[in-house]
Amino acid sequence: MDRNQKKELVANLARTFETTEVVVVTRNHGLTVAQVSELRNRMRSAGAQFKVTKNRLARIALEGTPYQEICTLLVGPVGLATSRDPVAAAKIAVEFAKGNEKFEIVGGAMPGTLLDANGVKALAELPSLDELRAKLVGLIQAPATKLAQLANAPAAKLARVFAAYGDSQAA
Repeated sequence: MDRNQKKELVANLARTFETTEVVVVTRNHGLTVAQVSELRNRMRSAGAQFKVTKNRLARIALEGTPYQEICTLLVGPVGLATSRDPVAAAKIAVEFAKGNEKFEIVGGAMPGTLLDANGVKALAELPSLDELRAKLVGLIQAPATKLAQLANAPAAKLARVFAAYGDSQAA
């Protein structure tokens, strides 16, 4: 990799760190290409990214970002999972680590907050943005649905009373 390629890689990483809400640092001990590809596919489907980069280049890209504190975690063969959803990258990384002993969660960060491995695992247990949006929409719709049911209930009861009265008169 020549100097221009390294500059471009650092610039791309810096842009990623500027637009992300969470960075998860993982340690990879002998993952196969197929396993890394599976992890990347899972990340991509959840709206996250997984990159393996040289630690020195990642440290340069982290300078001046809210994630600068994770430089201390960049030791050995590490990978960086990032996402705009504060939970997505952590969820996928923790799920993948449960099924693969060669993949370890080292820690991570949210803007201005350094997380240890347990902090990342706790973050992974939170609902994602899409799940929270769905719950919020459900909560907003529930009162309107109940209000419509209550508005229709007296008319329905009145119709049943008239129908019962009509049935009793016919008999």
